[in-house]
Amino acid sequence: MDSIMSNQTWELVDLPPGSKPIGCKWVFRRKYHTDGMIQTFKARLVAKGFKQKEGIDYFDTYAPVARTTSIRILFALASIHNIFVHQMDVKTEFLNGDLNEEVYMEQPEGFVLLGNENKVCKLVKSLYGLKQAPKQWHKKI
Repeated sequence: MDSIMSNQTWELVDLPPGSKPIGCKWVFRRKYHTDGMIQTFKARLVAKGFKQKEGIDYFDTYAPVARTTSIRILFALASIHNIFVHQMDVKTEFLNGDLNEEVYMEQPEGFVLLGNENKVCKLVKSLYGLKQAPKQWHKKI
């Protein structure tokens, strides 16, 4: 939740007339050490993007995907030409994509602000589960 709040993923607003908010849910996961012992517990907030309607909540869902053979060719070329290859991992990558559409989401369970129970989250950044999240991340990077 810290990364969601620090990225200013949403703002609380009153639901405009004629709009329906999409729901959200928490997805919990355990990460294990190589010996099988539990390392950490992870939680991710996921928007219920399957309720989005094309042309209203999103317009395009394109996101490029690299084939394994293409990556192998790039590594082979880098090896032949002595090029340094750098790998990076971005935590919470989808939270960095800016949304162009107006998407309203219900407040997440366990984080409903007192005095603002009737407000909804207007998403400013994309969340996991949204149809347009991969496209927005690719556009940002």
